[in-house]
Amino acid sequence: MPALYLSHGAPPLADDAVWTDQLARWAAGLPRPEAILMVSAHWEQAPPTVGATRTVPLVYDFWGFPRHYYAVRYEAPGAPGLAADVRALLPGVRQDEERGLDHGAYVPLVEMYPDADVPVLQMSMPTLEPERLFEVGRRLAPLRDQGVLIVGSGFTTHNLREMSPGPDAPAPAWSREFDDWTERAVAAGDIDALLDFRTKAPAARVAHPRTEHFAPLFVALGADADAPSGGPGEAAGRRSVIDGYWFGLAKRSFQFG
Repeated sequence: MPALYLSHGAPPLADDAVWTDQLARWAAGLPRPEAILMVSAHWEQAPPTVGATRTVPLVYDFWGFPRHYYAVRYEAPGAPGLAADVRALLPGVRQDEERGLDHGAYVPLVEMYPDADVPVLQMSMPTLEPERLFEVGRRLAPLRDQGVLIVGSGFTTHNLREMSPGPDAPAPAWSREFDDWTERAVAAGDIDALLDFRTKAPAARVAHPRTEHFAPLFVALGADADAPSGGPGEAAGRRSVIDGYWFGLAKRSFQFG
């Protein structure tokens, strides 16, 4: 299976016909996963922790939206076998059977796998340090050979104070510059620059005042780190699948492998 980094959107993603179609088409073009391991920007906990392994509950971790967004259901089966495999690959991983899928996990999954028939497990980010998350991804990489789809769910730019006034409003320069830099760095396989994005990327501190929405990218990159390299871009199995902007935020999403 490939590893993915996707921009997950807020609950109103379900109202965006373009974005939902992009996610659905992406999933349709992938091999069917045996299970999905989600690493979302919205769960930071150390040591790394895996969530519920029964039929997975949802966490409505947002406020102020219309009532119908709190009525969404996604009753995916749990993945106890995957949880055991994660614990074997990452010694010290804890289990939290009460932790369900947050909106960074279930919002895109509703669009990508609407039948909720693929087992899902969510894992916390134990840190926001890129190098440490990259290593987490490297350790989890063997899961790909078992048919597990590893998904880092964030947002390529994420500054809610400086976002555009409408979903189709022009993206601000800081968002466009950071998005363009990220796309080029991923295509070139410049892992060192990506790990040092706070220094190397233009407008990095505006694009990510706090870095939790970019952090899941490093898990996906790490999960692909030992794959054979065929050169830049698609020849190396790296490609940008979704681009464009939503309220000026870059929804760019990548597939690795």
